[in-house]
Amino acid sequence: MVPGTEQLTITVGTHRHSALAAGPASGELVLLLHGWAEFADSWTTELAALGAAGYRAVAVDQRGYASGARPLDVDQYSVRHLITDVIAFAAALGSDRFHLVAHDWGGMVGWAFASAHPDQLRSLTILTTPHPAALHRAATDDTRQFRDLGYVRFFRHLDGRAEASLLADDAAELRAAYGDRVPAELIERNITRLTEPGALTATLNWYRGPAASEFDIPAGRISVPTLYLWGSEDPYLGRTAAELTRSYVDGEYEFEVVEGASHWLPEEAGEFIMPRILDHLKRH
Repeated sequence: MVPGTEQLTITVGTHRHSALAAGPASGELVLLLHGWAEFADSWTTELAALGAAGYRAVAVDQRGYASGARPLDVDQYSVRHLITDVIAFAAALGSDRFHLVAHDWGGMVGWAFASAHPDQLRSLTILTTPHPAALHRAATDDTRQFRDLGYVRFFRHLDGRAEASLLADDAAELRAAYGDRVPAELIERNITRLTEPGALTATLNWYRGPAASEFDIPAGRISVPTLYLWGSEDPYLGRTAAELTRSYVDGEYEFEVVEGASHWLPEEAGEFIMPRILDHLKRH
């Protein structure tokens, strides 16, 4: 149990999603979506700050991550299903309009959701993840970005080679993915959960289920007020895609580079990014 939070279970059809919540039940809903390889507790700092500011902040263990929501079929991890989950989370929490804060793969879902359902969002905040069209464009034109997405192409193999590689030698490769940017105790909790039977495969299915090619995500133009925060030392998602993202946002847009931060903004830069996020939410 993360101090200062409540444990919730959100039921979506036959799936049961574990979640963490903070703040008054009457507050405006802020829904937080984690990335790979993270869980709801990656948002510990953000939950505390949002709850203290009077928001009802809820971070959900998403499809494949929650032990009660791990369908076996790769097709069940398409972006269409992930967007439907977001709609269901908000409905279960009693909100038809909410703020969305999302990181990494959660950010991909966030962009797609915002383009498909702008009427349901008060605001959008994305950490690290460029708009999918910007990333696709950068990977096509930028040799470095194409190379840096090599792990995605590896993860998309269905023959178990990615799972075997990540879990070999006491999950050494999986641990290394976090660098030295994520607290050691959180890494250990993540490893414990990801080594449950079928768990790692379920999380990797996010890479396998979206489309015929990596990050060909159905996200159109964005009209909702958007804050995009990107770490200057992100080893996976580069500056070209980050700067191109502006081209796909028609609504109010703020882009800020978090100097010296890497990919894991929720865990490593929470105290820096929260004033920016709270200001964005307050204005919308």
